[in-house]
Amino acid sequence: MSKSDVNIGEQSKPRFEFRTFGQDFSTAIKRMARLSIPVAEKLWQRHSDEIYIMSRTNNINNTKIRDAKMDIKSYVQTVDGLEQWNPLMKAEFPISRDILLQSVFPAFQVPVPELSQPMYAYEEFIHLINQHVDLQTVKVHKQRLAYRVNNTLCEVAYVLFNGAQVVTLSSESTEIEDIKKTLAELGLDGVENINYLQAIKRVIGMIDKPLAN
Repeated sequence: MSKSDVNIGEQSKPRFEFRTFGQDFSTAIKRMARLSIPVAEKLWQRHSDEIYIMSRTNNINNTKIRDAKMDIKSYVQTVDGLEQWNPLMKAEFPISRDILLQSVFPAFQVPVPELSQPMYAYEEFIHLINQHVDLQTVKVHKQRLAYRVNNTLCEVAYVLFNGAQVVTLSSESTEIEDIKKTLAELGLDGVENINYLQAIKRVIGMIDKPLAN
C-alpha cells in the first residue's frame, strides 16, 4: 500500500506544508521542474483572483474569498519547521448575521461591528471589512504551476498582492520526511517557512519584516 492509500475506517494523516515567499527562486524552480513526475494537465497552470482579509490582531486564522465563497483555515501546529493548517469554516454569500457573529469576526479576533441585517451580500460584507479600523482587504492574483517531487505536492506560484509581484514555492505532504528530502534537493534547506497570511502582512506593512529574499 502506498503512503497516500488509506484503509476504510482509518483516519487520514494530517498534511504538513512548507511554503516560502520572495523575489528569486530561479534555481529551485528549475530543479523542481526537472525532479517532478508528470502531473495532470489541468494542474499545469491555474489562474485565480481572490480576496484575502488581513486582521492586525490575528496571525492564526487565514481568510480568503474566491468565487463568492469564504474559506477560513486555522493554524494548528508546527512540526520540524513545517506548518499544519485545518479548515475552520466554509461559507457562500450571502452570509447570515449569525455566521458573522459566531465564526467570521471571532476568527479575525477584532471587535464585532454593528450588524443590523439578517443577511449580508458579498459587497455589503466587503464594506464592513473596509470600514473596520483593524481589518483590510487585499486583492490577490495567483498563477500556479503544479509539480510532484518525492510524493509531495509541490507548487510554484507567481502572485500579485495589490499589484506587488512575489514568487512562492511550496511542498505539501502527510509525510514530513518526504518534504524535508524535497527541500534538500531543491536547495531550500534553511529558507524561512512563510505562509500566505504572514507574506501578505509583510508586503502591505502590517509586519515589519522582509520576505525570504
